[in-house]
Amino acid sequence: MEKKSVLKQTNNKNYEFFARNSVEDIFTTFKTSQKGLTNQQAVLSREEYGENIISKGEKTPFIIEVLKAYITPFTIVLIALAVISFITDYMIAAPEERDLIGVIIILSMVLISGTMTLVQSVRSSQAAEKLNNMVKVTATVIRRKKEMELPMEEVVCGDIVKLSAGDMIPADIRLTQTKDLFVSQAAMTGESYPVEKKADYDVNPTSSETEYENIVFMGSNVISGSALGVVISVGDGTLFGKVAKDVVAISPQTSFEVGISKTSWLLIRFMMVMAPAVFLINGLTKGDWFEAFLFGLSVAVGLTPEMLPMIVTTNLVKGASAMAKKGTIIKNLNSIQNFGAIDILCTDKTGTLTQDKIILEYHLDCDGNEDKRVLRHAFFNSYYQTGLKNLMDVAIIDAAKEELNIDSSAYTKVDEIPFDFQRRRMSVVIEDTTGKTQLITKGAVEEMLEISSFVDYQGAVIPLTDELRKTILKTVEDLNEDGLRVLAVSQKTNPSVVGEFSVSDESEMVLIGYLAFLDPPKETTQSAIEALKKHGVAVKVLTGDNALVTKSVCKQVGLENEELVTGSEMAKMNDAELKTVAERYNIFVKLNPQQKTRLVKVLRNAGHTVGFMGDGINDAPAMKEADVGISVDTAVDIAKESADVILLEKDLMVLERGLLSGRTTFGNIMKYVKMTASSNFGNMFSVVVASIFLPFLPMFPIQLLFLNLIYDISCMSIPWDNMDSDYLEQPKKWDASRIGSFMRWLGPTSSVFDITTYLLMYFIICPQIMGGSYHDLGPAEQAMFIAIFHAGWFVESLWSQTLVIHTLRTPKIPFLQSRASFVLTTITSIGIGVGTILPFTSFGQNLGLAPLPLVYFAWLGLTIIAYLLLVMVVKTIYVKRFGDLL
Repeated sequence: MEKKSVLKQTNNKNYEFFARNSVEDIFTTFKTSQKGLTNQQAVLSREEYGENIISKGEKTPFIIEVLKAYITPFTIVLIALAVISFITDYMIAAPEERDLIGVIIILSMVLISGTMTLVQSVRSSQAAEKLNNMVKVTATVIRRKKEMELPMEEVVCGDIVKLSAGDMIPADIRLTQTKDLFVSQAAMTGESYPVEKKADYDVNPTSSETEYENIVFMGSNVISGSALGVVISVGDGTLFGKVAKDVVAISPQTSFEVGISKTSWLLIRFMMVMAPAVFLINGLTKGDWFEAFLFGLSVAVGLTPEMLPMIVTTNLVKGASAMAKKGTIIKNLNSIQNFGAIDILCTDKTGTLTQDKIILEYHLDCDGNEDKRVLRHAFFNSYYQTGLKNLMDVAIIDAAKEELNIDSSAYTKVDEIPFDFQRRRMSVVIEDTTGKTQLITKGAVEEMLEISSFVDYQGAVIPLTDELRKTILKTVEDLNEDGLRVLAVSQKTNPSVVGEFSVSDESEMVLIGYLAFLDPPKETTQSAIEALKKHGVAVKVLTGDNALVTKSVCKQVGLENEELVTGSEMAKMNDAELKTVAERYNIFVKLNPQQKTRLVKVLRNAGHTVGFMGDGINDAPAMKEADVGISVDTAVDIAKESADVILLEKDLMVLERGLLSGRTTFGNIMKYVKMTASSNFGNMFSVVVASIFLPFLPMFPIQLLFLNLIYDISCMSIPWDNMDSDYLEQPKKWDASRIGSFMRWLGPTSSVFDITTYLLMYFIICPQIMGGSYHDLGPAEQAMFIAIFHAGWFVESLWSQTLVIHTLRTPKIPFLQSRASFVLTTITSIGIGVGTILPFTSFGQNLGLAPLPLVYFAWLGLTIIAYLLLVMVVKTIYVKRFGDLL
């Protein structure tokens, strides 16, 4: 009962309990035996310990997705303003004065941005479903002495499961019998090589569950050998289930999403101060509170960058399209900006930095020199064996086909002595056309030295002395230090009588050399890491593989002379200690999935924007935790589903292209946000000043809305703009406070010339046209005076806020040192053209504008030139003070 209590308290995940206790104790725990469960016992076990099904997580109802897409800080404000505008402009307005243009303009922005967001949400990751698809297999289960194939979902705790080569492991299983069992845990742990599993062994303390040699885990698969075992954990209780739970959990907000949210609320707070101020000032000075209310409403719309969702989404979609052409799929649009903001890239080793393919790196004689004779003998051993060829056998055969010209028909296989785990070696006997026979053996170095009495050394076959043994072991140790796995090869000519070979014949052999294997780095890895560092991105390796192999790979890709931190060391640290270690060190080995996730979380909490690149099940939770998860072409499905970005090309230099694309996208988004916020602020500041001194509204609400619409349409070309190359050199983060400072510095510059335009129109141009000052005119003439005034400020405001896009898009001199793209130049020119001729059209006159005299345009030219020069001076001071413009 006490053991059962321990089991329940740990939700079937007390792996140390299962590893350390005897098979009989575990049988007792689950009320089973070697004969297996009865069907009735299986039903009871399923009720007590759960089904062997991975939870998908609760699917968000479609209606909730719709609400999340359309209800944002900006859209709430805009929808409220649209409702108020509908009531005032249509419901309570006189029939001849009803006008829905303002309502349509506002709602169009809400609908377009919300719909694009909804489409993205509906196409979101189906990670949990992919997890289930991965493990839709059958298992060979023993129930009351009878073997039967059952769907994986029907396996329960206490079932006796039979495993053989090629099987996917259906649950977490404590092994009871094994024979030459090798299991691939690469997807779970990142280990390049299959690991040996045994039913009985001395359990050592370990920080990672996967290191227990008598337990195998759901999601792994059998490479060779066979086994029997008892199921100890199913479904969500398995190690695989824990990973699934992390993957389907709600992702934390990324730096991009946090930045958007902070900016939205900054602008909303600003609007909530300015709009009521304008309403009160106009109500008090003009006396028409209803008209003042409508104008305050228009000011609120003008201060709200309603095109922000559209501009952001357009930038992201354009970035995704550009990257798709370069072999990169962007699953989560927000990840493009996050890509550009990354200042730390955490990466798994196997399959990301490396090719995830074992190759024969060296075939050396006992002097340490390359020797094709060693490769030829190894080829015969691997080629002629009848057992399952492991990854090293395949690597030997591939290397021999590439380097040697061997006529297999010239040799005949006579016999073989199969591999077993006691000997840790295997042998074949071959005969050539002359009748000469050879016994060729390859295996682990220590075991090969035990059966070798001679060594082929410095051109002669001499006895294997203790001194030579030490020399050989030192050579092997040096190869191990370089992260290479080493086998030895021995041979014996004309061994004993044909047909009677046995283990006893593996003696008095001649050691001829070594085979050194490596999971090599991808060709572009080093240049990709160097490019990332050049662009301000620190690279950290987080792997489940061991220290020697990791150190070797890291050395080859330019991460040499680095100290390593192990998972067991990490487990002893609190978050504060880990933060210091995570910032200081770059290589972390023997990590389990939770430790990778913890590292990413600690780095994010320290203020970094973190990317995680991985390809295995063990990487999926960390990819989910990161600001942007990146996977590669060879990844398992769950890693691809958890990723925001998938690299379809093996060329890791695509990371650099993604980085630059992300920073370009971010730069263009910031152009819109900062330009629009400062421009709107400047316009509204001008409105406040005008409201105090003018006897009429400086601009009608509909005119303000239409001005905003023309400007926003011009801004829709910003996603197609260029970014200065020096802007792309360092990571860019969203800082809402910098937007406020930008508004305060650059906004009032436009107000200076808005005020000069007020003075020009009110005291010079309008009186000249109308033949007197405003107060000396009759009602009809005053109406025309106001229409001309409105037209003058409308055109000047449009020119200034549109042309300033070209000035504020770069810290350099516009048009000379940095030119906007053809698309941006064309669209802004068209916008200015449309706004300029509007007062001369009937539509413009319906908006309350009137034609302007030619002399106005001379004054306009001087005003715009002076304005742009002042902006250049102010932005230069701003850059010196704050470090950058965008």
